[in-house]
Amino acid sequence: MKGLFLRWLILTVAIIVTSYLLDGIHISGFFSAFFAAAILGILNAFFRPLLLLLTLPLNVLTLGLFTFVVNAVMLMMVSGVISGFEVHGFWYAVFGSLLISLISWFLTSFISERGTVEYIDLKNVGGNKWE
Repeated sequence: MKGLFLRWLILTVAIIVTSYLLDGIHISGFFSAFFAAAILGILNAFFRPLLLLLTLPLNVLTLGLFTFVVNAVMLMMVSGVISGFEVHGFWYAVFGSLLISLISWFLTSFISERGTVEYIDLKNVGGNKWE
């Protein structure tokens, strides 16, 4: 349960950072981003696999690039539900979903499967050997 809450906070941070980087995505405060992350997580867990399955032929034809469109649609759906979270335009949704994905992937890479923050401590044992 701790890992779920930690990933939820990471997605919230990714939404906040993205809103600062892109002019077309606005949040009214931390709790708007917090609830937007919750709705985005629910949509990605339940509806995204169904949408990817339904758009599979188009996704194969575009060599997977249509996945960006699916992610943008998810982000625009969240902006329609949460009043303090606004996405102005399709292209802002595409670039916003790409940034949110990259930021949350990078931050989640530090989280173990048990939900704790972990890092690898490497030591040089001589030459080009690391342990």
